Amino acid sequence: MSVNQPPGFVKHQEQKADAFLGGKLSVVQPEKGFRAGLDSVLLGTSVPAGCASLLDLGAGAGVAALCALAHHEGLSGTLVETNAQMAELARHNIEANGLVPRARVVMASATASGAERKAMGLGTDHFDVVIANPPFFEAGTRAPDPARAAARHTDGEVSAWVRSAVSCAHAKGVVIFIHLAQELPQLLAAFAARMGAITVLPIAPRPGAAATRVLVRGRKGSKAPLRLLAPLVLHGAHGDGFAEPVEAILRGRAVLDWH
Repeated sequence: MSVNQPPGFVKHQEQKADAFLGGKLSVVQPEKGFRAGLDSVLLGTSVPAGCASLLDLGAGAGVAALCALAHHEGLSGTLVETNAQMAELARHNIEANGLVPRARVVMASATASGAERKAMGLGTDHFDVVIANPPFFEAGTRAPDPARAAARHTDGEVSAWVRSAVSCAHAKGVVIFIHLAQELPQLLAAFAARMGAITVLPIAPRPGAAATRVLVRGRKGSKAPLRLLAPLVLHGAHGDGFAEPVEAILRGRAVLDWH
């Protein structure tokens, strides 16, 4: 449903409140343009237990970080977003979901220099876990508006995103990205140059289908070998509804188990 504009948000932008985790979260997003969905939920629920501090690079309206915070009561989150309108929405969503004491928004580029991050209070070697859903265009699609275009185009900046993420993670911190499966070679190269214990989870739409997304996790300071997991299959063979493990994640009954 459409909702009233949150305070300070640009008035001409139509918005919609979406329920996540079976209604545990209500998140306002633009009705048109880039909208977080399944990818963001999988990213947020992939955060391991026991972490105290999270950094979400390119947080958008905050869905991934809010999913992580909803599942882990001892977790605090810093959401980094470069778009002023989306940053304002993220602030609104943090407040609306009662997470103000545990989360904050910093308006900055995900690939800001170390000096720029320090000036904004984003310390290096600080966070237990850093997550990101870097922008992309899917093959054969066009962004319908400038905001979506800005959110879905990186000009090969994945390596820069990984570099920033690793810099912000503490000495044994975890970095988790979700991206198009076709970007896996670029992601692996960037991860392997800086981390070990790399784990790859392919995400396929149905049994026997090629993966369309990948979740990639690495640990800073580790030299453990890479693990390639069996795919997470989203739907049944006929595409009718989500598979039960995925449905449980979307309903807020479970986190993503990829350990």
